[in-house]
Amino acid sequence: MSTNPLLQHLDAFLGFARSRTGDPDLAEDLVQECLMKALKADHMPEDDEGVVTWFYRILRHAIIDAHRRRSTREQALEKLVHELPATMAAEDEKALCQCVMKLLPALPPADAGLLRRIDLEGESATAIAEETNQRANTLNVRLLRARKRLREQVQRVCRTCATHGCLDCDCP
Repeated sequence: MSTNPLLQHLDAFLGFARSRTGDPDLAEDLVQECLMKALKADHMPEDDEGVVTWFYRILRHAIIDAHRRRSTREQALEKLVHELPATMAAEDEKALCQCVMKLLPALPPADAGLLRRIDLEGESATAIAEETNQRANTLNVRLLRARKRLREQVQRVCRTCATHGCLDCDCP
């Protein structure tokens, strides 16, 4: 079976995915994944029209799965936001590794500012999201990524603190 029908309808597939995801990048990724899945499939329809219909079915299932993953991720982030304490306890603040304070400026300014406001100053992520016209879930994703970048910096600079915590840290 030739892949020509799939390639001939590529723009239509992309448009279909974009209209259902609202995200052009995600749509492109999904179409690419589905093309790979279709090319690896053991059984394909013989006629061109059947191939296109068959591919739309594969794409529709991939879009549904992507929506489910997004929904699950958003629910997990919401749960995490409610579980995390609003402010840092005094004893935790005293034990805050000075490596972290020295590494904050090395992060992108947006990440450093977000970490300072939420983790160090105790501001509400929801309030910051409203102030910056973002969805709370989007801001929480940005916060998780900023924390990951900071963690990676600590692991590069201070392996002891990254592994065993910042107890009696004497990093340069």
